[in-house]
Amino acid sequence: MTEERHIIWDNYDLDYEDWRADLEEEYPELPEDERIYLMHEINGEYLDDERTNLNIQLNQPILVIADLGLWHGRRMGYKEIESGNIRDCLYSERDIDYSTWYVDKLGDLRCDAVHHDGTNHMLYRTYKDGVRASQIDLLKEKIYYGKANRADITRVTRRLGDEIGKVYGWDFPQRGRITMLER
Repeated sequence: MTEERHIIWDNYDLDYEDWRADLEEEYPELPEDERIYLMHEINGEYLDDERTNLNIQLNQPILVIADLGLWHGRRMGYKEIESGNIRDCLYSERDIDYSTWYVDKLGDLRCDAVHHDGTNHMLYRTYKDGVRASQIDLLKEKIYYGKANRADITRVTRRLGDEIGKVYGWDFPQRGRITMLER
């Protein structure tokens, strides 16, 4: 059975009970509310560790395809991470309360980001070598108007999970198996 997702970093479901024994042993003098605060601080430092782990330079920029939960409804959008470095995917916008970065069963890097208006869902892909600027522009236009489908996206971009999987020891099905999984 293929795991649905491999979590890279998460601050949504932090459970103090999972941290209690270690924090009480390390900081017995702190009251519980301060240990809970410390749990969040330590977890935030782990995100920096993951950025270090994923300092992987790609040949192309990274396209972020977003399904945004806004106060006036859901909207599609995109942005590019010009650096082309996977670590730069692990940053949230200012107003995000909780984030979960993970690689799904298809090998796509994703983020679910919760904020006061709703949840944003991001998909990170890099452009394939050799694609033309006109193909990229057409894809961006389709995303902007909410018309892009999986075939449009995979025609111009490739997944990031293969590079990420090398760091964490995760494997993802190759292209032929992906088609079967999507059905």
